[in-house]
Amino acid sequence: MTKQEYLQRIAALTEQIDALPRGYLSQKDVGGRVYFYHQWSENGSKKSRYLKGEEMAVLSEQIERRKQLQAALKEAKTELAGLSKRPVSARVRGVLMHRTLSVAELELDGNTGFIQKIRAVYTPEHLPLGVKTKNGMADRRALNAWWVERSIPAGRSGVREALETLELADTRALLIRCYGLSLSDQYWFCPEGSGLRWQDINFFEHEFSEDIGDVLFGANRAAGALDFSSPDNTSDGNLKKRWKIIDGRRCLIKGGSNPYRQQPFNEVIATQIMARLGIPCVPYTLLWYKGAPYSVCEDFVDDSTELVPAWRIIQTQKQPNNRSLYQHFVVCAETLGIPGVVPFLDRMIVLDYLLLNEDRHLNNFGALRRAETLEWLGMAPVYDSGSSLGYDKTVPLMRNPDEVVCKPFKKRHEEQLELVSSFDWIDFSALRDVSAVIRRVLSDERAVEYVDDRRVRVICELTEQRIRVLESLACSPGARRDAIEDDVTENIAAAYS
Repeated sequence: MTKQEYLQRIAALTEQIDALPRGYLSQKDVGGRVYFYHQWSENGSKKSRYLKGEEMAVLSEQIERRKQLQAALKEAKTELAGLSKRPVSARVRGVLMHRTLSVAELELDGNTGFIQKIRAVYTPEHLPLGVKTKNGMADRRALNAWWVERSIPAGRSGVREALETLELADTRALLIRCYGLSLSDQYWFCPEGSGLRWQDINFFEHEFSEDIGDVLFGANRAAGALDFSSPDNTSDGNLKKRWKIIDGRRCLIKGGSNPYRQQPFNEVIATQIMARLGIPCVPYTLLWYKGAPYSVCEDFVDDSTELVPAWRIIQTQKQPNNRSLYQHFVVCAETLGIPGVVPFLDRMIVLDYLLLNEDRHLNNFGALRRAETLEWLGMAPVYDSGSSLGYDKTVPLMRNPDEVVCKPFKKRHEEQLELVSSFDWIDFSALRDVSAVIRRVLSDERAVEYVDDRRVRVICELTEQRIRVLESLACSPGARRDAIEDDVTENIAAAYS
């Protein structure tokens, strides 16, 4: 019997037991005459009821039946506990696939999802980027790191509760159940003897289950067995998110963090700013669900392309001690043949300064390539800009530049701006209505519960100040960092006055 079957049996036995009378039968001898009673405990006190002759036989049978069911329930729970301690499967053998191409034969741990053994490598050039081979065999540690990166982060909002609902110890166990399928790339795991084919199961062409997405969004588990065939098993990031098919389009729905729930609004603001500056981006819209805001964007990867994060790009070469992370990324990307790297980074860095984005880590930008030919198409459009505009800070902290950190190349935006090769592409006239854009998005009548007028006003003021700093840099391309910091300090002081 499977774990799910045990759980269903336990639920059925519990329901039957609850429908039967509790307690026991007793008798009293009064003046040579025997009287029968039903006795039980209720809310901490003992209850007793006299039984008439015809009730005795029926109640006796019901109480005996209850005892039998309780014994069966105890046995089922014991067997379930033993089943949970046993591994589901010691090893799961299969092939890592890249669309229809066999890449490597693997053995996975059935419980943890870890790659235990690489039995053979068939097409090393199609291994995940950054996974090297030696003597014809792939680096198992590097391949495991890539595989684990596909799983839901343990720190994501609501994951602990979801795992309890799914009766799983770790999100990595979900990888095997959904064959590692994703809506970001074309890799997947084909279990030995399954007969599965890419054209029959990929999420780009076929519908997928919403069971996992429902659980991740806090819904109660539906009755019956769960369908684990979902791209939600391989979505990264710590914010609550799920994939959903809307009007035939694969869309990612993502929430915000307490107390301001500002990230979804920021994604819409970032979209409109990038449209004004001509920066290729993933467009975001706003969705309200149960009184909370969520951002919605369409998948920018299709069934022939895939996203390769910057983190994987820098794994293709060892970083020398005398090379900065920025230089290392540029060298790695250009060596691979990715076009337009420096102009893209110029725009991303300027945008992140304008928004004060705090979370542009190496998995929050990347490049696109053809999955079958491995041809590089260029840098991916900018996405995931929500953790910005003081999203988690009080107004006084938003005014304090020391409270703002940045990624990926430097820890302060002023330092990161020094990496920009040119500001000539910025059309400052297109930024004249940025404050109006921010007010319009954050003044949604449903947003007042999260963002008040004072907060909106300060966000607009500080954004306008950063635009002026950019204008001064564009006029003086040789400006040093201390000059930038002087401008920032002067503008912050003005904000207090």
